[in-house]
Amino acid sequence: MIFDMTRGARMALAALAAACLLHGAPAQAQGQPFAPAATINGMAITNWQVTQRARFLALLNAPNADLQSVRDLLVDETLQVQTARAAGIVVTPEELDAGMVEFISRGSLEPEQFIAALEARGVAAETYRDFVRNGLYWRGLVQQRFGPRARPSEAEIERTLARGPNSVRVLMSEIAIPQTPETRDEVRALAERLSNSISGPVAFQQAARQYSRSASRGRGGRIDWVPLSQLPPPLVSQVLALAPGEVSDPVDLGAFIGLYMLRDLDESGTATQEALAIDYAEYLIPGGRSPEALAEAARIRARVDVCDDLYGVAKGQPEGVLTRSVAQVSDLPGDLRTELAKLDEGEETTLLSSGGNLRFVMMCGRVVEPPEGAFDAVGQQLLNQRLESYAQGYLDELRADAIITYE
Repeated sequence: MIFDMTRGARMALAALAAACLLHGAPAQAQGQPFAPAATINGMAITNWQVTQRARFLALLNAPNADLQSVRDLLVDETLQVQTARAAGIVVTPEELDAGMVEFISRGSLEPEQFIAALEARGVAAETYRDFVRNGLYWRGLVQQRFGPRARPSEAEIERTLARGPNSVRVLMSEIAIPQTPETRDEVRALAERLSNSISGPVAFQQAARQYSRSASRGRGGRIDWVPLSQLPPPLVSQVLALAPGEVSDPVDLGAFIGLYMLRDLDESGTATQEALAIDYAEYLIPGGRSPEALAEAARIRARVDVCDDLYGVAKGQPEGVLTRSVAQVSDLPGDLRTELAKLDEGEETTLLSSGGNLRFVMMCGRVVEPPEGAFDAVGQQLLNQRLESYAQGYLDELRADAIITYE
């Protein structure tokens, strides 16, 4: 039984359509209808129960409606009900009626009407009732056993809500030249020279491969669509003044000076949610952009897929080497804001810190202004996902410990 009953409602709607179209049903299970198909810890399920459930699932257009798969499913449900009853879980008649109504709540039918449609196709009312009842037993047991530890925190929900760009996006190429206080004048002069001399995409790509130290260097500076709202104001004003193919003046963003070529602008407004804050992690590597520090960054890059992996990298390191922050987009420094705007969740980049360390920066997620009710809906979704994961592991344990015989 699933934990999200709205999925059950959608299946019920499919069932109503299938009931008008179905011209057959799964074949009768081999042997006598009421002979055992399997015995689970001394409790039997019959061939008739297997055939009935197979017909029911076929009407719902559900996968794995063949007799063998259905037999295995009923074995699992029998284990679930046995364990739930042993744990003191009770399903009252009122709860069963409510569950049956909930299952078909989007089909605009009463349970009696739905049962009549099933019976017209050879599915007994008790088959539907058992389907709902077994699910309620298992759901009650899993929520009792795992509910407290499966409930997500507010921070986890906010991270999950990290979706969607603003309605205006830009497609750019970049040249990011790192600078320090000692090299600032030299880097500025180089950026000015490149800005005045580069003409066209090919020349820009060649210069990016030669001078840029951004992760996009190997792609000739090409970066994917970026929400305009995620860029720092100095860069926004430069980009909006460009026509496609034109190169910006040098933009000082702190850790580096950037040059940008506009490739396209999208004002379609296909997405409306705007990120309010950025969830990111930063790991400090001594040595600036030395070969050793860059090699260490490459080793870390090969070890991590998500931000949580960095905690393992930082284990045993001094406090402050790894930081995890959720910051308002408008509060981010220009260089960090620009780099994070280009990253998807789980991607990373490197920047120089004012103290001479190499900053390994990883995007963990974007926090957006959710629509009304989205916070609670996402929280429930995360809870359901975790409950299902715990439930599957628990069912595997029950199956391993059970005495199951097949006829």
